[in-house]
Amino acid sequence: MSGPLLEVVDVAKRFSVGTRFSRQGVRIVHALDGVSLTVMPGETLGLVGESGCGKSTLGRCITRLYDLTAGTLRFAGTDISSLSQRQMRPMRRRIQMVFQDPYASLNPRRRVRDLIAEPLRVHTKMSEAEISRRVAELLDIVGLKPDHAMRFPHEFSGGQRQRIGIARAIALNPELIVLDEPVSALDVSVQAQIVNLLADLQERLNLTYIFIAHDLSVVRQVSTRIAVMYLGSIVEMGSADDIFSRPAHPYTQALISAVPVPDLAAQGSAKRIVLSGDVPSPVNPPSGCRFHTRCPIAQERCRVDRPALTDCGPGRRVACHFPTDVVHTA
Repeated sequence: MSGPLLEVVDVAKRFSVGTRFSRQGVRIVHALDGVSLTVMPGETLGLVGESGCGKSTLGRCITRLYDLTAGTLRFAGTDISSLSQRQMRPMRRRIQMVFQDPYASLNPRRRVRDLIAEPLRVHTKMSEAEISRRVAELLDIVGLKPDHAMRFPHEFSGGQRQRIGIARAIALNPELIVLDEPVSALDVSVQAQIVNLLADLQERLNLTYIFIAHDLSVVRQVSTRIAVMYLGSIVEMGSADDIFSRPAHPYTQALISAVPVPDLAAQGSAKRIVLSGDVPSPVNPPSGCRFHTRCPIAQERCRVDRPALTDCGPGRRVACHFPTDVVHTA
């Protein structure tokens, strides 16, 4: 297809916490607030930001594990924003998710064969013999042995469990996979193996990824484009090269300045940007620009006028009243 595979338009998600009997009463958490982005077929969109900024919530909204509070989701031209669970079933085959914790995302009481076979039993009319062959094929694709099918999840390492989760996600030949921090719970050496596996699968199966992570070095390696999130909003989008070489938003500059540099000479010349204060609470987000309470260049306009995500160059979008175009020394 020539157009976007996924379109996210002004998506908002709010959660109610507490009760009317609790000390602070019922409070509203603004997890997502006006998020818009597009994902093209075959690309990897990296989604980065601090813990609690809404990355995982956005992933679960895209897969419709969470209902939207507001906004529109279009997948391959079809509006899936308000589809019921029954109406979403055909779309489940085309949109899958790999979860962050391989220890919690697999049912410990079920054998690997049943974990991988479950989507095949739900969404296809394959016979048990065909399912067994497909499970063996999937295990081989992700680098596991066929005899692993009869084992339980607790018998595997973290990296092997994540491979099982990936095998389950690709069982139905989806078009889009949301990867929710798929390597954050793994050792560094295992992280490289999983990243290489995902790259091989993308080329082999023509997959499109949304790669959620907070490790910028991993995101830079795997992503075609990057979207930077802060407090439930996207503050900057662009190609991976542009984001890392010419960050336009002050928050993006601070994030990139924190990435460790292996070259000691370059590390000594790089300027570390340390943000003051803490991330505001999503229960009571600040007015105007969400970042103005910590921004080193904030002005009065930033406190009252929320900037829109607008074009600032070819393929670049930034939500800032005073974007810069400084080449980062790191």
